[in-house]
Amino acid sequence: MTATERRLPPAMMHAGTGLTVIAALLACRASPRSRCGEGTQSSSSAPEAGIVSPVIELVERVDDQDRVLGVVSRDDAIRHGWLHRVAATVCRDERGRFLVSRRAAGLSRFPGYHEVSFGGAVTVGESYQAAARRELEEELGVSVPVHEMVKFLCHGQIGSYWLGVHEAVITGDVVPDPRAMSWVGWMTRAELDEAMQRRRFVPDGQEALRRYLKAHETSSGSRA
Repeated sequence: MTATERRLPPAMMHAGTGLTVIAALLACRASPRSRCGEGTQSSSSAPEAGIVSPVIELVERVDDQDRVLGVVSRDDAIRHGWLHRVAATVCRDERGRFLVSRRAAGLSRFPGYHEVSFGGAVTVGESYQAAARRELEEELGVSVPVHEMVKFLCHGQIGSYWLGVHEAVITGDVVPDPRAMSWVGWMTRAELDEAMQRRRFVPDGQEALRRYLKAHETSSGSRA
């Protein structure tokens, strides 16, 4: 398989170009609002003078039926294994290709792994769809409609959570957050299948993609 990668920053790629890269869950951002509750790696655990600590991210703790139980911090939800909500989006272009990324080397979880979805935690009072749209704006610099494809209880690598998987069609440029991704690109289904055999992909993202593809096939079959 041939692939062309584009380094970041700057990172701007148009959905109509012929660029494809070998790239790849749950893609976690290098910011306080993160799907996997992580940040960038630091050489020192002591806070530096004048550095403002990240704002605590609040999420809704839910039960095994996705009913709200209360409000907790994202860190506590992960630490105690409390269920909460996460939204992710699989991005396609007009040709049906998948947008994939490679996680930045400085991330604390799965650095350098590939990811095929983009997303993060659903905040208090936010819907899955609203969270999915917000995460695309934050991670890719795009504002596009998202459509929920499937929601399921994901038993991930760092804990369990409710995951709402969405689909978005991107027809313009994307400007990835260089704190979260080292490069991005478009791949056909065949290229993606081959890449997942040869490259390291975030495990939760692989499950999200599998559920998405199954839901997409079911949806397409019902319209036929």
